[in-house]
Amino acid sequence: MADYDFVTVDVFTAQRFGGNPLAVFPNAAGLTDAQMQAIAMEFNLSETAFVLPPDDPRNHARVRIFSPKTELPFAGHPNVGTGYVLATMADNPPEHYTLEEIAGLVRVHVLRGHGGVIEGTRISAPRSLSIDIAVPTALVADCAGLAISDIVTDAHHPLVASVGTPFVIAEVASLDALAAARPDPGAFHEGAHRHPELAARFNLLLYTRRGETLTQLRTRMFAPLLGVMEDPATGSANAALAALLTSLAPGDNVALHFDIEQGIEMGRPSKLLASGRKTSEGPVEATVAGNCVPVMRGTITV
Repeated sequence: MADYDFVTVDVFTAQRFGGNPLAVFPNAAGLTDAQMQAIAMEFNLSETAFVLPPDDPRNHARVRIFSPKTELPFAGHPNVGTGYVLATMADNPPEHYTLEEIAGLVRVHVLRGHGGVIEGTRISAPRSLSIDIAVPTALVADCAGLAISDIVTDAHHPLVASVGTPFVIAEVASLDALAAARPDPGAFHEGAHRHPELAARFNLLLYTRRGETLTQLRTRMFAPLLGVMEDPATGSANAALAALLTSLAPGDNVALHFDIEQGIEMGRPSKLLASGRKTSEGPVEATVAGNCVPVMRGTITV
């Protein structure tokens, strides 16, 4: 048996016990796939991150991310939090980290506040925006416990979008409708059965406008098929949302910055700063940034 150190941080918040909690194992070399999955189940957080030596010495680390049920190719808050943990543990941290993941390379920029104190990170999604299949509005409504009339389709119908991890993205009519949403695990399982093309990517992000500008948003994310009934802050989903909305904006050269709230209904308020950028020459790229707060540290024997 061997001992492995871990730390936990709250991500996308400046206040302890807000945001999205994350467990990070800064030196996970020696753990097997099964052990990593078992540890993620034990912590029972949205995700747990394991830091390993990079395959390419030009990069800083290889990071594997596990939900309680499965390994993920990419996720937002584990990268924001892992970058923060690595930077705060280093004597002389670089301004950028490059992390190897299943979805590709993730570039992490260290964010500093007053006096140079490390406060958080900004990550660049490993892939440009991809838009896949449309999803029936009635299915989204059933899974969210809403009426069909609560789902807005003026800008886009519910659809699968990804910048590394796929999400079903749907707009709802109001903050009240968003607050009323209640995930129905049975509807998710039935929907995945009836639409097998959704089975591995049926993670539902709902969003609505919360201010006078089109870039002030509030979101909720439900992923019961991954063992996450609701997530307090989902960086990869909100990065995909920022990229999607940027792709729909008029013009060929557009950069939009989104101020996003999540976790309000869970009592874990989170603040995410997401951006999308498109040009006439290339695909739509996305970033997401936020603060982090250290919470716990300890050791697990495996």
